[in-house]
Amino acid sequence: QVQLAESGGGLVQAGDSLRLSCAASGRTFSSDTMGWFRQAPGKEREFVGAISRRSGFPYYADSVKGRFTVSRDSAKNTVYLQMNRLKPEDTAVYYCATAPKYGSRLAQDFGSWGQGTQVTVSS
Repeated sequence: QVQLAESGGGLVQAGDSLRLSCAASGRTFSSDTMGWFRQAPGKEREFVGAISRRSGFPYYADSVKGRFTVSRDSAKNTVYLQMNRLKPEDTAVYYCATAPKYGSRLAQDFGSWGQGTQVTVSS
């Protein structure tokens, strides 16, 4: 089992930046990919971006490409989501999750999930 704990959410204004963290513990070696999803009220959970723990190569959803950056600190077993030029439509609960396969984008392909952290962007 992998335990994930997100942090860093909050209330910001449109155009601001925010960095989320996801600390992993437990059987972290069992999953190569760590990803970020978000879920707004009344909407389905949406893939945001992910990164290979081994290679460090990230990939993103088109909706955030160029504004969001996923990175990792292997020594700390932590993955980050740097969000720049935030928009009100970025408001959601943000979750991190793990997947065995690099390139996964579907929520069903991710096994372990954190509790989520709320990000609210005011206009």
